[in-house]
Amino acid sequence: MRRILVTGQGGQLATGLADALPARDFTPLLVGQPDFDFVDPAGVARAFAAARPEAVVNCAAWTAVDAAEDQEPAAFLANALGPAQLAGLCAAADIPLIQVSTDYVFDGAKGAPYDEADPPAPVSAYGRTKLAGEWAALAGNPRTLVLRTAWVHAPVGRNFVDTMLRLGAEREELRVVADQRGAPTAAPDLADAIAGILAVIRDGGWQPAHRSVFHAVNAGETTWHGFAEAIFAMAGGKRPRVVPIATSDYPTKAHRPADSRLSTRKLAEVFGVTLPSWEDGLQRVLAARG
Repeated sequence: MRRILVTGQGGQLATGLADALPARDFTPLLVGQPDFDFVDPAGVARAFAAARPEAVVNCAAWTAVDAAEDQEPAAFLANALGPAQLAGLCAAADIPLIQVSTDYVFDGAKGAPYDEADPPAPVSAYGRTKLAGEWAALAGNPRTLVLRTAWVHAPVGRNFVDTMLRLGAEREELRVVADQRGAPTAAPDLADAIAGILAVIRDGGWQPAHRSVFHAVNAGETTWHGFAEAIFAMAGGKRPRVVPIATSDYPTKAHRPADSRLSTRKLAEVFGVTLPSWEDGLQRVLAARG
């Protein structure tokens, strides 16, 4: 197994996989819009056939959380119907599919890190469509592995780190939510974890335990406010005041889980894969930004 089809070309995770996969002796085959678009199932099938992949990592998704509240059918197409088609194509080719999902499948009310056995209860259209994508991918291909992650950031693309640094350069004060907890996850670290999972499958073959849901986030936890403080402390230069606020002080169209910490014990037990601390991941992302 060497040829890995990676959807979502140009995105944060796909870009990370373009670097991480060759380090494990894989050949990444990146596809994205307009040639690969879930609104065009025939085009997706053509791109899949042309790539002749030996495994697929689906990074393509609708990630505009608030916009999904008004455009849930479009989000469902990208986050559920698209993965369903990919799962069917992978099943026909008898190859593994890694479906990337999100902490937003949970409501955040547990008060402790979620493990994979906890029942999902999404509180947003985005979360509902991503959960539907998990189910579709698992149902459509016996070699599907769902990988939930959270708070992804990278040296490229639009993300919380990019937003904080841009706004911090413009303003003397930033108000950041301090009552939502989670684990900031660096896309390069997540990409390396996925490459590690694929290496285990390649070297040891597909096992029944692989057809499951796993959590993959950087170790540790913080709040958005704590994340912002760390960004400015590590980045150096101009440092605005970062004022902690409540979620109720910053209303959004979509509800966010208040505590979406994820346990990664199962990933370590089954694949021997762990991710470094979120602080370490943030340091590498900032260094890569230059």
